[in-house]
Amino acid sequence: MKYVGHSVTLDKDKCCGCTICLKRCPTEAIRIINGKAVIFGNKCIDCGECIRVCPNHAKKAVVDTLDVLNSFEYTVALPAQTLYAQFPGMRDRNIVLTALKKLGFDDVFEVSVACDAISRAVTQDLYFDRLPDHVISSSCPTVVRIIRSQFPSLLPNLLNYRSPMELSARWAKKLAMEKTGLPKEKIGCVFISGCPAKATSSKHPLGENESYVDAVLSISEVYPLLQPLLKNIDRPEILARSGPLGVGWAKSGGEAYASQASHSLYADGIENVIDVLEALEDEKIHQARFIELNACPGGCVGGVLAIENPFIAKSRITHIMNHVTPTIPTGSLPEDDMHLDEEVRYNPALQLDSDVKQAMIKMMKIKELEKQFNGMDCGVCGAPSCHALAEDIIMGRGTEEQCIFRKCRKYEERIAQLEKTLEESCERKEHDSK
Repeated sequence: MKYVGHSVTLDKDKCCGCTICLKRCPTEAIRIINGKAVIFGNKCIDCGECIRVCPNHAKKAVVDTLDVLNSFEYTVALPAQTLYAQFPGMRDRNIVLTALKKLGFDDVFEVSVACDAISRAVTQDLYFDRLPDHVISSSCPTVVRIIRSQFPSLLPNLLNYRSPMELSARWAKKLAMEKTGLPKEKIGCVFISGCPAKATSSKHPLGENESYVDAVLSISEVYPLLQPLLKNIDRPEILARSGPLGVGWAKSGGEAYASQASHSLYADGIENVIDVLEALEDEKIHQARFIELNACPGGCVGGVLAIENPFIAKSRITHIMNHVTPTIPTGSLPEDDMHLDEEVRYNPALQLDSDVKQAMIKMMKIKELEKQFNGMDCGVCGAPSCHALAEDIIMGRGTEEQCIFRKCRKYEERIAQLEKTLEESCERKEHDSK
């Protein structure tokens, strides 16, 4: 299978092989080999769960640094709404946006502007019945990745719109080109993210011919640099352009509410997301017209690259929404360019064999081998489950000796055989002595 890249990586010096990440990975993308965690890139969906749970901070996200500003003649910051919720007492977004310009950006463009536009378009599409039944939001790249690899039957349900990150980058770059006269390649659009999956999307976009996001910075890096700047801003520039609904996308349920669907459903946290997708695939969900799914707990405010507790951040987002005056973004924004360039296509996380017949044979071997294990899914073998171990063995990545229970059983059988041999030897000696 073609490797598509991912943004979660491992610091082997910090990893102790404790298996915590192994058991929490929703796609079984992690193994413990020679006492260290190994991430299978083709299975990783960049949910960041391993980063969240690792007690030794051995997992980290690969993102850009602020030095990227030196790579362009003109830079535009694309702040995710989650950034506003990191600062206590924040009511006026213009203070944060002005601080970003003081940090070194030439301009800012709120991602929530794109959220507002998508919400308006979806509301109209729902009203005129232009969307599939049970349409699933495509704003969370982790959700899109898990659907394309594990729930291919739900691909037609994905909303055919660009993510707010990509849409805001396109619009920001267009406005910057008109303002400066610079060509596209000399303008850098930098997304400020709480999520490693966004960094992956900027380099390997799904449904896009190319990404207009030139770099991704983590909120955790930008936050300590912005904090001292905020104190010195008495009269911020008027830079905020989005309304309250766009800002509300940062928390779980915000997008569903903004869609104004007659019946909507929203869930957050990767395990809950998978439960909803399974129920949808099994046709157990009937009324939900619009489905919003966020891999991070609490929504984007729960991203592993954010600083603040997601529950506190959610409360702050609500507070900020109550102090937002809806405005219209300046400049001409091409809302007819909101749809994806192409459909997101099925890409299985595991391909047993390119030949269908051989793949079926291997599948049967995996099932038979799995029955020989005890089914405890203990993780001691270095695989997250007995099924995963059987899969690794058939694919040539593991051995049956990895299973400690099978190893103990062999030792017990060997000891029993030795005891039997010793007993027979003693009986022969006793018989010979007589």
